[in-house]
Amino acid sequence: MKLLRKSVDKGGQGTVKLLPEEDEDMWHVFNLLAEHDLVTGVTFRKVQKQQSTGLVQTKNIKLLLTIEVESIDFDPATCEIRLKGKNRTQNKYVSMGQYHTIQLALNRAFTLEKPCWDSVYLDRVAVACDVRQRADLAAVVMHQGLAHVCLITQHMTIVRQRIEINIPRKRRASSKSHDKAIVTFYNAIVDAIERHVNFEVVKAVLVGSPAFIKDEFFAHLKNVVLKRDLKTLQENLSKFVLVHAPSGHKHALKEVLADPAVAARVADTKAFDEVQTLNRFFTMLNEEPDRAQYGFGHVSKCNEQHAIDTLLVSDDLFRASKVATRRQYVALVDAVKDNGGNVVVLSSMHVTGQQLNQMTGVAAILRFPLPHLDSDSEEDSDSDSDNDDDDEVKKSE
Repeated sequence: MKLLRKSVDKGGQGTVKLLPEEDEDMWHVFNLLAEHDLVTGVTFRKVQKQQSTGLVQTKNIKLLLTIEVESIDFDPATCEIRLKGKNRTQNKYVSMGQYHTIQLALNRAFTLEKPCWDSVYLDRVAVACDVRQRADLAAVVMHQGLAHVCLITQHMTIVRQRIEINIPRKRRASSKSHDKAIVTFYNAIVDAIERHVNFEVVKAVLVGSPAFIKDEFFAHLKNVVLKRDLKTLQENLSKFVLVHAPSGHKHALKEVLADPAVAARVADTKAFDEVQTLNRFFTMLNEEPDRAQYGFGHVSKCNEQHAIDTLLVSDDLFRASKVATRRQYVALVDAVKDNGGNVVVLSSMHVTGQQLNQMTGVAAILRFPLPHLDSDSEEDSDSDSDNDDDDEVKKSE
């Protein structure tokens, strides 16, 4: 992502002009957008013009419009964002207040204006425009007849191709149809890797499967590389790491990335940092539960005591439709940073973020144990209920 212009005042109001260049940039843009933002971008409108002969001619006119966003639709497969809202600029073809759409896409600049650019929004811009943020890890998970070829970035797990081929069972008389289907299946995976993996950027390719399927595939890959003279693949065979995976489904990546044997090989990739942090939280929750908390209420109380070492937050929480809800999570992030803690924002498009969402979307690793936190919460709730009972008694009197 290129930052073309930034004009934000001390109060947080202002505009940012961005140019998305890669698929992951569109995910960052989706997380920057909110209802009531003003977006200025290129769009197209069909205009009909009647000629002197009576014929009606239809043309696609290119327009530069500013709309107040009312709905946001993100398609991860095509990495396009469709915005709908009311026009806020005078235009020859679109009147003020008339609904129109703007489609944000790669290599198409746009300007985003917000009433308040809070710290989470500004951090997102900084991360998105950091040239070091790239998809440096690839993975292939497979079982017989099913495979997913994925690119793993710090913020997204992108399925580049799903491969599904029917594999007939082996028969006693002949296994030709079975063997032929297996070769077709493996060839399709090789073609997908060649098509979607940029070895100039990718540092490792994880190949995971149950049993010995991964080993059979890798042996097939080496044979194909020699037969087809695939120089790029041949030069990068050392980047392939064979690991155990429970299945060929996308969610199997969670177990693959958590494998300690994989850690040493992919430790310098950006995606592994998030996996390692989340695993540290779960380890702490099992071994020292007084130093691991989740849920906004518990985490907020930990923050009040300056106890948070690492805060984990799902980016889903920052897309809350209620402004007040978003503000409370932004305030929590700012407070943890002010207290010297680390903040890790996990993407809901990544297996780590999806797992955190199952635990309220916010969690914390503490600097020191807080064993009485649960009992304090119960006492607070009991005192609140007692006060409510007293109020009811007074009303009845």
